[in-house]
Amino acid sequence: MTNLKNHSLKKIFFFSLFSLLLLFGVQVRAQHVAFPLPIKKNLVKRLTEQLAPKPKTNWKEVNRVGLDLSEVAFVNWNAGGSNSISGLAELVLERNYSDNQRKWRNKLTTRYGVNSQEGQELRKTDDMLEVTSDFGYRRDTISNWYYSAKFRFASQFTNGYKYPDTSTPISQFMAPGYVFLGVGGEYGQKLDNLSIYASPLTYKSTFVLDQDLANNGAFGVDPAIYDDAGNIIRQGSNVNSELGILLQSSLNAKVMENINLTNLVNLYTDYLNSFGNIDIDWEMNLNFKVNSFVLAKVGSHLKYDNDVKITETNVDGEEVTMGARTQWKQQLGIGVVVDF
Repeated sequence: MTNLKNHSLKKIFFFSLFSLLLLFGVQVRAQHVAFPLPIKKNLVKRLTEQLAPKPKTNWKEVNRVGLDLSEVAFVNWNAGGSNSISGLAELVLERNYSDNQRKWRNKLTTRYGVNSQEGQELRKTDDMLEVTSDFGYRRDTISNWYYSAKFRFASQFTNGYKYPDTSTPISQFMAPGYVFLGVGGEYGQKLDNLSIYASPLTYKSTFVLDQDLANNGAFGVDPAIYDDAGNIIRQGSNVNSELGILLQSSLNAKVMENINLTNLVNLYTDYLNSFGNIDIDWEMNLNFKVNSFVLAKVGSHLKYDNDVKITETNVDGEEVTMGARTQWKQQLGIGVVVDF
């Protein structure tokens, strides 16, 4: 009886021990499966950087490139016409800083356009290189007046011609080149949308680094001096410096949904040379946003500079220098715009 009892106790003991081992094994397996698979450290770091909030910055960047294309082709067209293709590329880079009392805006704008028409050589339609930088400071956050300093440089990339004559350039890089540097006051609650700038002291330099153009007195520089035999006694000046008043108005407004208006007017007059004779630079553009990438544009650019004289050919075939004339350029295009 005692042996039977001991035998039963042994069975119960081994059964309990077996059950405990089995249960422990199941728990260990379950715990092993429950843990996630190891994740690589660089993946964890990348996910952490993406989920972490980006630090606030006072800097704003704009990187924009655009391309406008237009093409006309005719095949047995009874109304006639010439095949042509035109292209215009534009690059805009901005680096702007802003806080409660200071604003610093920097902008690079470049444009270049060409046209190829049947029976004609490739011709330039647009050429622009411009760098602007302006700094504004106000003493408190209540006032909308800023003490301001402005810098502007403008020129072009390649030679310009009076087509169809392509043998003699009438302009080229740094002929002319313009530099404006001035100090004054600027008013605007939001300077990026609407601002009015007045500078009683603005220095303007006109560079004509091509000596042939300088000798002809192009763009207002002093021309060369010749003797009676036609020999040059003194070369033409390469720089014309002026000091005067600059008034500027800038508007960037949303006319209606997907239609933006930009309007920039510059008025300048020199103190010493024909004071009151105002140089005008007025550019206005309407931008129609079709979607995130497609943009249509209608633009107008009007200029008057008393130092830029117009030449005309008289009845004898001679080039005669006339007075300054109003210059106007109109642009209509649709193309692709990409921000990067």
